[in-house]
Amino acid sequence: MIIKEVLNEELLTLAEVKDILSGIADERREHGLEVAYSFRKALHHAEQFSKISGEKSRELVNKLLELEKMRPVIAIRIADILPQSRDELRSIYAKEKYTLSNEELDKILDYVFAAME
Repeated sequence: MIIKEVLNEELLTLAEVKDILSGIADERREHGLEVAYSFRKALHHAEQFSKISGEKSRELVNKLLELEKMRPVIAIRIADILPQSRDELRSIYAKEKYTLSNEELDKILDYVFAAME
């Protein structure tokens, strides 16, 4: 497949990707079209590794972006991984030039646990 130009670009969580791919696959099957092998593999990966719905993951990202030391890329990564401990969160922030306090880490974990309910 040759791509001539990129029309737009948006960061998506894995759960949102799963929702989009599922919709496309359903539409193709409905019209009697074949779903390509690579497409099916991508959908299987998204289904296997996304832990929450696309709506909940976007809500989590939006809440995380309200925090002071949060970048969109990190918010998406947190929504995809759904860390369960401070250590897991610290590993996500390992390449950043700053560290988070325990209070900041706990607030992020509270948002993550709320999204998983």
